[in-house]
Amino acid sequence: MNIGDIAKLAGVGVSTVSRVINNHPDVKESTRERVWEVIKENKYIPNNSARILKQNNTKNIGVLIKGVSNPFFSQMINVIGKTIDKAGYTMILQQNDFSFCQDVENLIGFIKEKKLQGVICLGGNFIDITDESFSGLDTPIVLTSVNTMSKKGKANYSSVGIDNIKAAYDATKYLIDNGHKNIALLLGETNDFGVSWWRLNGYKNALEKENININDELILIGDYSCEKAYKETMNLLKIRKDVTAIFVLSDLMAIGAAKAVVDSGLKVGEDISIVGFDGMDESKYYNPGITTVKQPRNLMSEISVNLLLALINGSEEHKHILLDTQLIERESCKKLI
Repeated sequence: MNIGDIAKLAGVGVSTVSRVINNHPDVKESTRERVWEVIKENKYIPNNSARILKQNNTKNIGVLIKGVSNPFFSQMINVIGKTIDKAGYTMILQQNDFSFCQDVENLIGFIKEKKLQGVICLGGNFIDITDESFSGLDTPIVLTSVNTMSKKGKANYSSVGIDNIKAAYDATKYLIDNGHKNIALLLGETNDFGVSWWRLNGYKNALEKENININDELILIGDYSCEKAYKETMNLLKIRKDVTAIFVLSDLMAIGAAKAVVDSGLKVGEDISIVGFDGMDESKYYNPGITTVKQPRNLMSEISVNLLLALINGSEEHKHILLDTQLIERESCKKLI
């Protein structure tokens, strides 16, 4: 099979198949799905790295990133790259932002195409993992900062992350303990069955435990974008004058939300309290400083690489590691009682 055969079977041009394989956004979703189905049925491996495929023992470790523009991941890539290089391996970085529900397929294709010794996934929606998903692969996989809803197949991959439900619960409970009841939530993406889904459940659990009604009108979608978070918060504050606090699932969105509060003629930390998530430096230097849930991103990065190297060397079995978060209190929150 070659790319021309795939194009004929899918009823599209060769250039379309190429765009699908390379995750270009300018392809209709229905066409993308049809092409991937043909590729999967025929077990076709895109061969745009023939030189690598001919090597029997590469020293390449892949990093598949979902959210390449996310500053949280940018800092993690720096740590991961240095740790990989120190171990004598080469990092191959690949973006995985253009296909929402094909992360498992994209990962397997990445491994086979680049003939990787191991791979770290930063982010992603691995909602369709089964017991068979990675069972035929000899390549160790570490999912980092990924929460999959599936409990299947865990013997075939490792993971490093945080307990997102508990972290979101603690952040919401912090606001409740400070007297807030009308607490809005700024989610990441609409169909994010990864970290957003788990943090949403932590938020809901905290409200339910304190007998506070969950209002869907207060749950917004910020797309992990400062601009979108700004617009959503502006609209919210126009129609809901009773909101006193906003829990935001990333510090980047929290900055957009804080700007919206100010532009609405209100004060952050006085009229509206804000809690972010990630512990980015930007949240510290915003005025007023934003209270945030800090993730141990450097430690998470180092553990991910060291675990992957141990798996490659055969000195470790697959494991699933949860690291602690820390709520950093700053001036963006006010106690009402």
